[in-house]
Amino acid sequence: MIKVLIFTMTLLFLQACSIKDAPPQSTYTLQKSSVAAVTHSRYANRTIKVSFPQTVKTKISDRMSYSYSPSEQGVYQNSKWSNNIGKLLQGSCIDTLDQSGLFKAVLPYESTASENLRLESNIYDFSHYVRENASYAIVSMRFTLIDTYSGKVMKTKRFTFKEATTTTNAKGYAEATNRALAKMGVVLVEWLSFR
Repeated sequence: MIKVLIFTMTLLFLQACSIKDAPPQSTYTLQKSSVAAVTHSRYANRTIKVSFPQTVKTKISDRMSYSYSPSEQGVYQNSKWSNNIGKLLQGSCIDTLDQSGLFKAVLPYESTASENLRLESNIYDFSHYVRENASYAIVSMRFTLIDTYSGKVMKTKRFTFKEATTTTNAKGYAEATNRALAKMGVVLVEWLSFR
């Protein structure tokens, strides 16, 4: 009986120690970017739906990815995005386009309302690169504007932003990613504004 009690106490002690040693989970999100409203828009009477982004390389999740070489990739164990990164990017894009005033209405793809245009996107890279003394966030996406009635591609363009991080951890990566996305938002609105 005493052996069982000592064994149980030891197990509880070891379990308590292992819980204490685990670092806390940090959660990061994409900040609301700020874009200027356009004064005139040829899309002022049109609605647009923003599709959920697709990915060409990695699985879309809430995990924060990093890379130390072109063939080596990992995820932060104690840090994550606040939601699936596809959802965060879709929401960020909707918010940016809504602020811009380019369209009569900006809707998520899941909306049952009809739309004139659709904006699709592919994620080529969305991760933290650490190379010797360099550390930066990479955001690389292709956007495609589609006329929903004809199904024709009106325009398509790939945008890539590389933003240096202030630290080589997840916090520095999240901050740099937000700066890159703020720049992308401005360029996306400019690109959609021109023919």
